[in-house]
Amino acid sequence: MSAHHENDQPSLTKNQALVLGALTGSNGPLTAYAILDLLRADGFRAPLQVYRALDKLVDFGMVHRLESLNAFVACRHPGCTSHDSAAFAICEQCGLVTEFTPDKALDMLKDWAKGEGFQMAKTTIELRGLCRTCTAH
Repeated sequence: MSAHHENDQPSLTKNQALVLGALTGSNGPLTAYAILDLLRADGFRAPLQVYRALDKLVDFGMVHRLESLNAFVACRHPGCTSHDSAAFAICEQCGLVTEFTPDKALDMLKDWAKGEGFQMAKTTIELRGLCRTCTAH
């Protein structure tokens, strides 16, 4: 997978652009069915249309899949060059998702994988808990 830079964005199909727009405009993660509901007025009729667009957007590194929620978020680091790893803190009370890069943790995981002869293709780290705002209440 080649890294994309800001001035090297892939050209998106109409459906991909609509799905990315829905995710970018959302305050939190969206499931494929929530995206379908949002885009019905734009001609989306089947979940497969959404999943095809999401698959490509994930490949492009523009969207991340949150495994534990079975939902998707737009990448909040459009200038980053590596999309083979991502980390998210997910608030279980308000639903806030914060994307971050835990370099030390990723280095440790890569070292472990190297020592085990395991070839890592992708790493997604998800922290579940309460955000600062919800903890304060």
